Formats: sequence, structure tokens, C-alpha cells
Amino acid sequence: QVQLVESGGGLVQAGGSRRLSCAASVRTFNTYAMGWFRQAPGKEREFVAAISRSGGITKYADSVKGRFTISRDNAKNTVALQMNSLQPEDTGVYLCAAQPSLLDLPAVGQYSYWGQGTQVTVSS
Repeated sequence: QVQLVESGGGLVQAGGSRRLSCAASVRTFNTYAMGWFRQAPGKEREFVAAISRSGGITKYADSVKGRFTISRDNAKNTVALQMNSLQPEDTGVYLCAAQPSLLDLPAVGQYSYWGQGTQVTVSS
């Protein structure tokens, strides 16, 4: 069983930055691909970014490419999402997800473990 706990959410002005973190309680963290998703009020959950178990492969949604950076620290069992140039449309609950993986990234719908999420609100 994998438990994921997100932190770092809050209120930020448009153009600002925020760094989210997700702590995983699992001994074999380096065998899991990790992802960040977000859900805005009244909208479906959407993919934001993912990183492979080694950190060598990353993928981003087009809407955040060039502004967000996903990274992981396998020694600390954490994954982070650095968000720059935030816009009001980035507002939502940000969720961390994990999926056992060999080398590549899992498909968006394949993540098995989810955190509770952390709210990010970007004011204009």
C-alpha cells in the first residue's frame, strides 16, 4: 500500500510561483512512476506532469510546458512540482499519484495510488 501526502498549496498572485511536494510512504519508492494531476471546480481531473522511476523521463501537459517542472528525490521518497508564471486557470486541487513502473511512464489512466490533494488558488 502506498500513502501519498501533498503539501505546499495556497493562495498566489498571477505571475507568481509555488512549489508543491508529495511525500510517499513506501519502501520501494524508486520502483514507482509519479504524476501530478489537478482538478478545477466543475471540471474533470486533468494530467499535469509525470516522471519516471529514475527521473530520467518527464512529460508535461501542453498547458504547463515551460512553466512547471517535476522532479523527484528517491532518497527522500518525495516528488515536487515547481510552478512558475502561475495563471488563474492553474487554480485547482493538485493531486499526487503513483504507479509501479518498469522504465517508461504509465498511461494517464493507469495510476493506482492517489493523495488527498492540495489546493492552489491563483488570483488575478
